Amino acid sequence: MSTAKKDYKRITTKSLVEMKNNGEKIAMLTAYDYTMAKIVDKAGIDIILVGDSASNVMAGHETTLPITLNEMIYHASSVVRAIERSLVVVDLPFGSYQGNSRSALDSAIRIMKESGGHAVKLEGGSEIRESISRILTAGIPVMGHLGLTPQSIYKFGSYTVRAKEDEEAEKLKEDALLIEQLGCFALVLEKIPAKLAQEIAESISIPVIGIGAGNGVDGQVLVTHDMLGMTHEFHPRFLRRYLDLFSEMTTAFENYISDVKNRDFPNENEQY
Repeated sequence: MSTAKKDYKRITTKSLVEMKNNGEKIAMLTAYDYTMAKIVDKAGIDIILVGDSASNVMAGHETTLPITLNEMIYHASSVVRAIERSLVVVDLPFGSYQGNSRSALDSAIRIMKESGGHAVKLEGGSEIRESISRILTAGIPVMGHLGLTPQSIYKFGSYTVRAKEDEEAEKLKEDALLIEQLGCFALVLEKIPAKLAQEIAESISIPVIGIGAGNGVDGQVLVTHDMLGMTHEFHPRFLRRYLDLFSEMTTAFENYISDVKNRDFPNENEQY
């Protein structure tokens, strides 16, 4: 299969399908603010996810459940103002789409109109098919999310690997096919066996993005703060740290404090 990389000036949902068909892997990272999004976009990332993980990373909550629709719109608006190339996908937060397809559509419309985001992401399969369908009828692109779905953490009881048993694996495969048939443009698979993830990626035509789902899928996503080593307490097997910013930033802050206390900052060249 070809691995030639096409130079996309702007990533769209169509671009992602082309990338899958051409065998080019898709790179996806999170961002929640203007400054980080500008750096991530400039680096050439394909998709920026304004994830409800902002609940953990930015606000310090234990789960993703507390973050509100208004807060997601705030974060997404900040990101959209920074990007030139990336496709911006925004999570619909817990409570904004489950159980009521009209509410789901209203939530998605608010995100698109008020933040300028390019697509929304929803967690779940057949349980939320009406919400997915209704959002799609409004012309809003939808990314699916199966496997470990953090908004359902109290149902699962832990963040362990999902779909290891045959029954759950079969349900996941059925839901992946349903998400494709409904018209979603891509699917995230989180924390499932690599063999199962590859089987799903090869069985559907839409791009499959993995997190803790092995290398047989069409792309990968990580939380930026995790891969930069800012959230140093988090150590899942799937996470590769590309920097240790926690240590580097701590050292910088300590040096600044020392320089201020010792009257070394500002020096003569750093004042008017």
